[in-house]
Amino acid sequence: MSSKTSRPKADSYRCTECGWTTIKWVGRCGECQAWGTVTEVGAVAVRTTAAGVAEFDRVLGGGIVPGAVVLVAGEPGIGKSTLLLDVAARSARAGDGHAVLYVSGEESAAQVKARAERIEAMARTLFLASETDLATVLGQIETVRPELVVVDSVQTIASGSVEGAAGNVSQVREVAAAIIAAAKSQGIAVLLVGHVTKDGSIAGPRVLEHLVDVVVAFEGERHSRLRLVRAVKNRFGPTDEVGCFDLSDVGITGLDDPSGLFLSQRAQQVPGTCVTVALEGRRPLLTEVQALVAPSAVQTPRRATSGLDPARVGMVIAVLTRRAGAPLAGQDAYLSTVGGVRVTEPAADLAVALSMASAILDRPLPPGTFAFGEVGLAGEVRPVTGPHRRLAEAARLGFTTAYVPIGVLGGGPIPEGLTVEEVPDVETAVRDAVWAGARD
Repeated sequence: MSSKTSRPKADSYRCTECGWTTIKWVGRCGECQAWGTVTEVGAVAVRTTAAGVAEFDRVLGGGIVPGAVVLVAGEPGIGKSTLLLDVAARSARAGDGHAVLYVSGEESAAQVKARAERIEAMARTLFLASETDLATVLGQIETVRPELVVVDSVQTIASGSVEGAAGNVSQVREVAAAIIAAAKSQGIAVLLVGHVTKDGSIAGPRVLEHLVDVVVAFEGERHSRLRLVRAVKNRFGPTDEVGCFDLSDVGITGLDDPSGLFLSQRAQQVPGTCVTVALEGRRPLLTEVQALVAPSAVQTPRRATSGLDPARVGMVIAVLTRRAGAPLAGQDAYLSTVGGVRVTEPAADLAVALSMASAILDRPLPPGTFAFGEVGLAGEVRPVTGPHRRLAEAARLGFTTAYVPIGVLGGGPIPEGLTVEEVPDVETAVRDAVWAGARD
């Protein structure tokens, strides 16, 4: 594993929107005038060790800190083991002879080896162990003296000194505390796998999240290849970075430019589609929203969504009906995102509204058009965070016309070749964007 020291940072405050710095905290950025974006910048330099997986290192703030314990949480079968086996192998290859220990409590060593061969995650100094006893795991760590330990998972390891089966509250607390103590005393980086419950919370006691140094969430839909890793807690770095991965039969691959995955490739514009720019952490991702409206065969029209927040979609439909006169009574509405990505932030509201209007009028938006903005119940289009990051990403991918909330034009430079149309409300947006498509 290659080491690096993150750049020492001065005692100051920095705007997460535009990078403007000041020596004292203020509620509003003095450069871009954004509210609530000025945060403290620490002065402590943290020595990190790159794991060799760029997207994973990005989420961790540059790499893994020796002696740190990272909890990787996600649903069973989503790909956590595949990712961490790849991280373990790359760390072993880059470690100049340093050992890496992968402990599996769910699979035999032969099964882990077979998976490692399939995804090409073999390394000379990568040691595999299948153990469920805490004392044996600690003994393996003492014997191998690894630089990195992966424990898959903390809910499968049990301590003989604690009553109850593996995975109960007492066992998880004892196992985590013992492994953390070993990591701190020996300066070993540890990646702990933790499963989550149906409601998305980490299985086991809440104290587990407080014991570890970093908590990252591994997210994704089972039917989609896209996987997102985001930091929920990080004592050594930011929590606003997101790593994107493509999970396939041959392993997991980092995506340093994933925006194109969520856009349809077609020769001409189609009614019922609108591109928006979502922010995953600090990373802007272009996403296509698709809508289909059809006469309903039942008394209560159907509203179906995929990849979007059903509550926000229902609200946008109500606003379109009441404020823009959309004839949605007696119409079924189906909305979806492209590529399996999930977009829940309010900034997608305007794209949802325009895709619905385009479907109702059967008129496509002009080529190169995208939109973002939160829609209020009065029909107004409200500002959202990071507008200029969104504009820059869309311009980079060749988009030419943006429909945005009022105030964006005065907040910073506009990318060359991009026309920005500020719209005060949904009715204006529909008139300017959808009927503009009709004129073109």
